[in-house]
Amino acid sequence: MSSPIKLAELGGVIGDPARAVMLCALLDGRGHSATELSLAAGVMPQTASWHLAKLADGQLITAEKRGRNRYFRLASPLVAQALEAVMAIAIAGSRPSRSHVLSEREQALRDARTCYDHFAGRLGVALTEAFIARKLIVLSNDGGLVTPRGARLLSGFGINLSVMQQSKRPFCRSCLDWSEQKPHLAGAIAAAFATRCFDLGWVRRLPHTRAVAITPAGARNFKEQFGATVYLV
Repeated sequence: MSSPIKLAELGGVIGDPARAVMLCALLDGRGHSATELSLAAGVMPQTASWHLAKLADGQLITAEKRGRNRYFRLASPLVAQALEAVMAIAIAGSRPSRSHVLSEREQALRDARTCYDHFAGRLGVALTEAFIARKLIVLSNDGGLVTPRGARLLSGFGINLSVMQQSKRPFCRSCLDWSEQKPHLAGAIAAAFATRCFDLGWVRRLPHTRAVAITPAGARNFKEQFGATVYLV
């Protein structure tokens, strides 16, 4: 089967509104039950099962059995990157209405959220720009790298760089942020950084959304240790 036909088939899988909602819900990187995803998409459980089967056939999601239930998650970070890129294109091509006022939920997602397992939104972009300004990382359209200075700082922050470099996952790359229309840091290094920030209590998850809240300790340490000015959300 040719690449254009495969692309058209994948577009058909993603293009259904209910499946698009489910994919966006799974962008938080965690596993969700069919019931949770049916509620998010506003469809009946039987219909949700059909949509989930379509997404699984398209190799966009995987299922994991826990006891009597199955939990679904995105098949890989590559799927998350593709979804974020598609949303960035959609947002860039739309003309927002002047009368449109962002809901509290929409604003929270734009301020700070997870993109699969790394930070996105204003938080992710601010951190990325600070990392670049302090010459901790170098990013290009084709990938990125952590500088020797960045390696020292991140190692001191508690991130084991040698372990991540042995992974098959891209170590350091950019991901186009759909809400900011700028790149944020992605890859194994970004995932490890986010995990460390959650462990330290600098950022906390918000219920029923992939938006996250920055704690006072987080805002202070992001500035002091990495030179990133972020606002409490």
